[in-house]
Amino acid sequence: MTIEHIIKEKKGTILDVRTRDEFMGGHVTGSFNIPLQDIHFNINEIKSMKMPLVLCCASGGRSGQAQRFLLQHGIDCVNGGSWLDVNYFQSQIL
Repeated sequence: MTIEHIIKEKKGTILDVRTRDEFMGGHVTGSFNIPLQDIHFNINEIKSMKMPLVLCCASGGRSGQAQRFLLQHGIDCVNGGSWLDVNYFQSQIL
């Protein structure tokens, strides 16, 4: 399943792993924010989200780190890369 399909079909949850300040400066409508450094503290909250997760950040680096960690914990997720790319797909369905 592609990132575009997950977003277009509303099959999952968009999780932004940037800092709260970055998130407040602009984010994907309907996305959730859990900064990368807080991911391990919020595993139970993350497990309760609709899967798969589409992870995003500024460039794809932090969301890639989050993806590796979450996959190790059995969480279905994909690295969406930049939040701007994810936002483009999201804007196509609004």
